[in-house]
Amino acid sequence: MARKVGILGGTFDPIHIGHLRGAIEVAEQLGLDELRLIPSARPPHRDTPAVSAQDRLAMVELAVAGLPPLLADDRELQRAQASYSIDTLESLRVELAVDDQLFLLLGWDAFCGLPSWHRWQQLLNHCHLLVLQRPDAGGTLPPVLLELLAARRVPDAQALSGPSGQILLVAQAPLAVSASHIRQLLGSGKSARFLVPDAVLAYIHAHGLYPASN
Repeated sequence: MARKVGILGGTFDPIHIGHLRGAIEVAEQLGLDELRLIPSARPPHRDTPAVSAQDRLAMVELAVAGLPPLLADDRELQRAQASYSIDTLESLRVELAVDDQLFLLLGWDAFCGLPSWHRWQQLLNHCHLLVLQRPDAGGTLPPVLLELLAARRVPDAQALSGPSGQILLVAQAPLAVSASHIRQLLGSGKSARFLVPDAVLAYIHAHGLYPASN
């Protein structure tokens, strides 16, 4: 029987409850067998985080421990080049059965910027796109993405078929949590309790990440 495997990439600097809650909602809605959280070592569209890739991976591993089907995946940390999603999808496809469904989770803002991604036109050859859309999502789609949606969008999860090639917009309730806000709190000596898992917060303090500035 075909398996359903999702991937969610990000800097996870640090991973927080917004990441986890959104991931769990999608995993349950789609009936995913696995949802792999993949820290980006060298993100091509933003500055490389000051916190090391190994520390960010360790925080993801702590966050998903005992939370199936969420898993940590370190494949982008093993590559020397920039962390391109197309390379990650191709490497995963080699490991999966031909008829397994592979899903790439994207926020709405990331989807709006898709034409700037490396080899973006090939993504749907390897996966379905799950675009996470909040009620307050802004951003205007360029014509090329409007055409892509018209050709590839399906109305609901039940309409997804085959291992790849379709796009589903997934409505999500907003959780006003951001990694930048957490870094600001910690940098000013304030508590980030209940914004990140306790195990992650303990790791942050134990390793002196995001130290308070004098």
